[in-house]
Amino acid sequence: MNDPATIQPIPYQPAFEVPEEDEAQTTFELKDTMHQISAKTFEDGGRAIRSVHAKTHGLLLGELTVLDGLPPAYAQGLFAKAATYPAVVRLSTTPGDILPDDVSTPRGMAVKVIGVQGERVAGSEDDVTQDFVTVNGPVFSAPTAKKFAGNAKLLASTTDKAPNLKRLFSAVARGTEKVVEAVGGESTTLKALGGHPETHPLGETFFSQVPILYGPYMAKVQIAPVVPELTELKDAPVDLTDKPDGLRDAVVGHFAAKGGEWEVRIQLCTDIEKMPIEDASKEWPQDESPYVTVARLRAAPQPAYSEERARRIDEGMQFNPWHALAAHRPLGSIMRVRKEVYAMSKRFRAERNGVPVQEPKDIEALKGA
Repeated sequence: MNDPATIQPIPYQPAFEVPEEDEAQTTFELKDTMHQISAKTFEDGGRAIRSVHAKTHGLLLGELTVLDGLPPAYAQGLFAKAATYPAVVRLSTTPGDILPDDVSTPRGMAVKVIGVQGERVAGSEDDVTQDFVTVNGPVFSAPTAKKFAGNAKLLASTTDKAPNLKRLFSAVARGTEKVVEAVGGESTTLKALGGHPETHPLGETFFSQVPILYGPYMAKVQIAPVVPELTELKDAPVDLTDKPDGLRDAVVGHFAAKGGEWEVRIQLCTDIEKMPIEDASKEWPQDESPYVTVARLRAAPQPAYSEERARRIDEGMQFNPWHALAAHRPLGSIMRVRKEVYAMSKRFRAERNGVPVQEPKDIEALKGA
């Protein structure tokens, strides 16, 4: 593996970001699609929920500690100097409707770091947070925003329809995915449609999938479990039979007695051809640039879910990669179209639920939840 001190990242250039043809129209269409998902689930359930990653499996309070003595290329933005920040962690799965957990889909980890100072991206000037939104796979399900918008329309057409049929299809998809993986492959499409193995979410490694600025450079983010209490859960099966909230039960059961610790790792772009900004479906090769640890994320044993914690975090907050320092501005078409979609989702939830969606200034108000 390459020595981090020898990695030579290339500086960001505006020319690396190339807007797609009709990107403004794509943004409008994606926003409309996500609004349709939110409106349908609100109509059926009476509460406004997220149009993706709607179901929560754990809500954690913890802290992120930036390591001291990082190589200069990795000491950027939030990670420029050693410090410890409070953090909120949300564990979820990807669909925009609330499904039984045996409809097994990819898992997400969203991290909100609180108390971050510095120049901000437009729209978050008054905030002191840095969000990282990650999923347990290294690449995004679509290469570009236009393709992403097309996939979202297909998902919207199935929202909140035929849950028993979805469960049956999920079982078939999991079986097919096992066959694919047995011969060394993997299908992000099958996993997204319910073919994800029924494994413990706390054993997963999570990826930003799409890049962000990293000071003058460009990077992707990985969050990986590093303590035995979590690493022993990698690929550990979870029985979800007749347990519609079995994943949440597994997370709550773990944190009732044990804590967790993850490494936050950064992969710097060293070759724009091999590590493109505008193709989110392409994995950046780690033999060119490895993921390097820049911080530790820790969560002590705690109640990992409660109605009060859900009210304050699930309903009262939004996890959004555009809650960011200017040094970590999101990059690429997927991230650009996401910005307006996140804004729409925030307004929709706040207006329907009558709960302001706000960025926290500190973690004190959450400690009693």
